[in-house]
Amino acid sequence: MKNKHTAPIFIAGPCVIETASLLDTVAQTLTNINRRLGTDIIFKASFDKANRTSIHSFRGPGIDKGLQMLADVKGKYGLSLITDIHEAWQAKPVGEVCDVIQIPAFLCRQTDLLVAAARTGRVVNIKKAQFLSGKDMVYPTQKAKESGAKEVWLTERGNCFGYNNLVVDFRNIADMKEIVPTVIMDCTHSVQRPAAGEGKTTGDRKFVPAMAKAARAFGATGWFFEVHPTPDAGLSDAANMLELDKLETLIETLL
Repeated sequence: MKNKHTAPIFIAGPCVIETASLLDTVAQTLTNINRRLGTDIIFKASFDKANRTSIHSFRGPGIDKGLQMLADVKGKYGLSLITDIHEAWQAKPVGEVCDVIQIPAFLCRQTDLLVAAARTGRVVNIKKAQFLSGKDMVYPTQKAKESGAKEVWLTERGNCFGYNNLVVDFRNIADMKEIVPTVIMDCTHSVQRPAAGEGKTTGDRKFVPAMAKAARAFGATGWFFEVHPTPDAGLSDAANMLELDKLETLIETLL
């Protein structure tokens, strides 16, 4: 990965690992964008979506198969990898494959999870909870750093706004930059409407580009996009994932 002080960070990939062919399609596109724009997009996909609204929702292939599929992407395309963990025991095997370990927003105060991620020696990306302010993220950061994390990133993804809705207070980006130098805007999860769709989360992907541009104005140093060649057919976060063929133009705008 490029040094955070010399280049913006871009993270992109499908919400969940669906098939090897999907990962291959997205990885090829990201590789082409990297070549054309000189970026170093980090590939993201989850091996398990453990916090789906319904027990009947698709979760992913699981850690063993999922990490092998991610390792295959890394081996074939040379892309850096990020994925999330939900339990402390997952940190070690994930750290053996991925360059960045992500802590989900709902779990950002889970001490054992933060400690385990920090001890891998990998970069730890902590997503700000929907119920916390940017300033509150000093404490999860402290837990990770005091447990040995050499580098911590923080990610903004909106706050609960009544039921089934999120709102982004972009001041959180500036507040979190006082805690760590790397603050990422999650442009697709921030347009979710949690649990608003009869057992699943919905969203409004049309607002994704505006979220990205507004975050730049507030000093974000990185951007996170969940992308899919046919988002409406996606098995998780279908309504808020960005169309894969729109990613390059948006990154060009941000650059």
